[in-house]
Amino acid sequence: MPNLKKILIIGYVWPEPNSSAAGSHMMSILRLFKKQNWQVVFATPALASEHAIDLDDEGITSQSITLNCDSFDSYINSYQPNIVLFDRFMMEEQFGWRVEKNCPSALKILDTEDLQCLRNARHQAHKAGRKMTQEDLYSDIAKREIAAILRSDISLIISSYEMDLLVNTFKVDASLLHPLPFMVDLAKCPARTKPYTERQNFMTIGNFRHAPNWDVVLYLQQIWPLIRKQIPEAQLHIYGSYPPPKATALHNPKTGFHIKGWAEDAFSVMGEARICLAPIRFGAGIKGKLLDAMIMQTPSVTSSLGSEGMHDNKPWGGAVANDVETFVEAAVKLYNDEEAWTKAQENATALLHARYDSNFLGDGLIKKILEVEGNLKQHRLNNFTGAMLKHHSMMSTKYMSQWIAEKNKG
Repeated sequence: MPNLKKILIIGYVWPEPNSSAAGSHMMSILRLFKKQNWQVVFATPALASEHAIDLDDEGITSQSITLNCDSFDSYINSYQPNIVLFDRFMMEEQFGWRVEKNCPSALKILDTEDLQCLRNARHQAHKAGRKMTQEDLYSDIAKREIAAILRSDISLIISSYEMDLLVNTFKVDASLLHPLPFMVDLAKCPARTKPYTERQNFMTIGNFRHAPNWDVVLYLQQIWPLIRKQIPEAQLHIYGSYPPPKATALHNPKTGFHIKGWAEDAFSVMGEARICLAPIRFGAGIKGKLLDAMIMQTPSVTSSLGSEGMHDNKPWGGAVANDVETFVEAAVKLYNDEEAWTKAQENATALLHARYDSNFLGDGLIKKILEVEGNLKQHRLNNFTGAMLKHHSMMSTKYMSQWIAEKNKG
């Protein structure tokens, strides 16, 4: 078969599409590659996880690999993939030089998921109670992440905000970047969901291990009593995988504040609620909970950081508010006003079709891959900074890794 390509994905963790937006995003990429009739192998040094998807059911081969170990060289040398995709910059740091050594002509793609340096900078600023500075952003993490982007042939960037940041602030050549928001199979989205009158309560959802999600729960402790004061019968249901004891300790049915934990079906619980609340104060990328809300036609109230890079100039499917008073006002209005709620629902559906169509986005990614692959030598010649970084920083990574490998043998 002439178009058969061998793909190797080096994952940071095993994909958990029901636990995290990152897991869902990774599965959409894997399925897209399978749809091309390409041979797909997912390899990771991570331990098996409770909610990981069964890749065998998807026709995808699983492979455990080891950090700082020459066994990976033997494996990749034997497989000889045409394309290697690194899941986050840490995997490119760990395995990129080994890929370069054993199959230099393989196209190297970095899936950033979201910019870790941006998320980290905002987190630091939030903890210090101030706005993010250039110093926060230009951290050691940024140096590592941008270096990994420059060493890769294509980097997948999830939001328009992050594309702009990379091109205009970090001065990365746009030819090395490809915008790829979440890919939604619109044919599988429900045409109709429960109407306003059959829905009740507020909800939010998110993996508790993700710091911005835990912060949302803490922030809702301040916001919820003010909403409840105006809608005494309302309940708030908080879902998410891996709730720690400090989260379950906040469960308080008397105040309508319910820590529900793992949701077997995120879409189902989203479709029961009247409003999704996501007062996000730091983070990066695209928020899976807000996309799920659009899919289930559930209006959402979030911050400008929550909606960042998700809608650009198109109307939001709910409300965007950045302080407690405005957030509460917007949440109460949407909950009580069926006309406003229905309009928000329509905006969400329009946005979903305009920006997240998997057919359109998938075709664009495959086209980009084939274009770069067909002109790889010139593409790399044009990226002198990337070649320089490979020569220098990858040598140091290589020698450190080889030293650890030798040490482990002893």
